[in-house]
Amino acid sequence: MTTKPRVRGLFPGAPAPASVRLADVTADNWRDVAALELEPEQRDLVAGNLYSIAESKFDPLARPRAIYAGSELVGFLMYDVGSDDPRRAVIYRFMIDRRFQGFGYGRAALERALDEIRAVPDVATIAICYEPANPAKKLYASVGFVEIGSDEDGEVIAELPVTAA
Repeated sequence: MTTKPRVRGLFPGAPAPASVRLADVTADNWRDVAALELEPEQRDLVAGNLYSIAESKFDPLARPRAIYAGSELVGFLMYDVGSDDPRRAVIYRFMIDRRFQGFGYGRAALERALDEIRAVPDVATIAICYEPANPAKKLYASVGFVEIGSDEDGEVIAELPVTAA
């Protein structure tokens, strides 16, 4: 089986990255969020969306967010504020569906998430956690995240001061 090479840039009729917005995961969209997929080689890099949605129902600090480009659902992220420090937010799920990778939606979604978190009173630091092999670490570094260590599961922890966000 041959795979078509990925062409970077927008596909015909695609919403522009500027149209990216975050929305609640609701009774109307949770199934679609759960159905989003990563490339096979990426599937071990982040917990599944269905698991994350279920987790959010038992963690009152979890903030699951659907990522839309225009009206098209393109990804999912989840963060919390205050689980280990009231002045710290942690993004611990972030994915763009395989069909929409390479079009700028990940960067736009990360920027929207940072804006949303910055609006939370008293948050001084934003952290993001990811597997060491995750190629998205280049994106995280490009917006100012700096790796500071790893957690008990071996995931990299990178931080960004809110003033630099």
